[in-house]
Amino acid sequence: MPNDVYDPPVLAPDTLRIIPIGGLGEIGRNMTTFEINGKILIVDCGVLFPEEHQPGVDLILPDFTPIKHRLKDILGIVLTHGHEDHIGAVPYLLKLRADIPLIGSALTLAFIEAKLKEHRIKPYTLQVTGGQEEKIGPFDLEFVAVNHSIPDALAVAIFTDGGSVLHTGDFKMDQLPLDGRLTDLRDFARLGEEGIDIFLSDSTNADVPGFTPTERSIGPVLEDVIARAPRRVIVASFSSHVHRVQQVLDAAHANGRRVALLGRSMVRNMTIAADLGYLKVPEGVLVDFKKAGNIPDNKIVYMSTGSQGEPMAVLARMVNRDHQIEVGQGDTVILASSLIPGNENAVYRIIDGLIKLGANVVHKGNAKVHVSGHAAAGELLYVYNILKPKNVLPVHGEYRHLVANANIAVESGVPRENTFLAEDGTVIDLHDGVAKVVGQLDLGFVYVDGSTVGEITDADLKDRRILAEEGFISIIVVVDKANGKVITGPEIHAKGFAEDDSVFDALKPKIEAALAEAAGNGVRDTHALAQSVRRVAGRWVNVTFRRRPMIVPLVIEA
Repeated sequence: MPNDVYDPPVLAPDTLRIIPIGGLGEIGRNMTTFEINGKILIVDCGVLFPEEHQPGVDLILPDFTPIKHRLKDILGIVLTHGHEDHIGAVPYLLKLRADIPLIGSALTLAFIEAKLKEHRIKPYTLQVTGGQEEKIGPFDLEFVAVNHSIPDALAVAIFTDGGSVLHTGDFKMDQLPLDGRLTDLRDFARLGEEGIDIFLSDSTNADVPGFTPTERSIGPVLEDVIARAPRRVIVASFSSHVHRVQQVLDAAHANGRRVALLGRSMVRNMTIAADLGYLKVPEGVLVDFKKAGNIPDNKIVYMSTGSQGEPMAVLARMVNRDHQIEVGQGDTVILASSLIPGNENAVYRIIDGLIKLGANVVHKGNAKVHVSGHAAAGELLYVYNILKPKNVLPVHGEYRHLVANANIAVESGVPRENTFLAEDGTVIDLHDGVAKVVGQLDLGFVYVDGSTVGEITDADLKDRRILAEEGFISIIVVVDKANGKVITGPEIHAKGFAEDDSVFDALKPKIEAALAEAAGNGVRDTHALAQSVRRVAGRWVNVTFRRRPMIVPLVIEA
């Protein structure tokens, strides 16, 4: 159940206030603020991708309301890694104040700098690595290397006069990582010995038992699928999944194939990763997409975005026959990614579309072509036993994931009353090792629609759904200003109805009767008359067609 909204008290001196702004109850919009003695530190600032019931929306941002009037107090934004659900909203926050310092690893900063360049923002940055310590105002920070599905991910320990925090960001405990960079459990153990007052832990896979398989296990599967593919191979993955692209490059190379990158974000991110040494490109494997058409079908692999069924992404365009690559009989398409909750229908539509075109579609349901980037229950239990935190705030996940994470914490010995099942906007104060909920802010979704940010409301989205599902009717009537009688009309036009407009002829006398009754009662206000028209038309359409379209009446005086 949602918590009741109530304002927190004025923050006491030397007390650390923690507010998850996004990422609780959803997969995305990850953002948490930490405040002590008038200064604020932010960890992550990501986006959420829209679902089918949010038509026309491009991105969903965290609600910046709690910090909009406090921009000058923000000392920095720590970015744990370079995925969109952790860095995607940074440009929108920096548009409010461009000189907020960004703190992160080399690859993370390179990704966000490339994104900010498109927004014409040059950020102030501080590059850090695992084991590094930095003092930012009243916050003493220590960064810990963690393993994830993108290189260079970091957890951050935050030490303040109010208490100590460990925030994992997204992590898993892959024991055979492609880049040899393990989650630094020795650092975790040392921090546990020093004492962690509150632990903010990735919950995404908390309801999955056991341990997340190693990324390395995918390589042989990809190699085998590519070896058996008679024609072209198209692999779809997230545009920032460097490890997955590495495995595709290696598998293609082993099979004597070239690789062409598809999608602007894929080309941009992999160019950055290769330049910084995170992506090891075998000699002669990469080929420009424009030249790939000259290579025999059994010698090419296309590495594309679009594994989540996004309408404008490459795979969806292939299904719609709106792409230079025309998928056909004998082609192999590999969806090398997980399903983001809410995107299932879109992805299955893509799979069906590809199979109809004659492709062999390989996905995590029929082959081991994806492993998660998040710690499963067994890994989380290990971490709880190593850290022994006093308090736990599960973050990054839908509600079932947060509950599963809290239950693991309790199993490991954390008292139930010290585990906080919070939601976006829950205010938690920490002082002398004691954490307590002191407020609940009313935070909403901020929709990005083209160049419009935050102006689209839930009511607008409801209107869009009605237009899409129920149709639209306009009714124009001209009435006599003196006596309210109908002079012209009603003129009725419908959109989204299979029937011809002539079916509304039966409605016209009912509208005329309603207006005559209103006129007889002395009603002359055109808005009131329009509402009368809307009610009559709405009832008639509902009874006749069992539909509730958007009805826009216009009553004009003459």
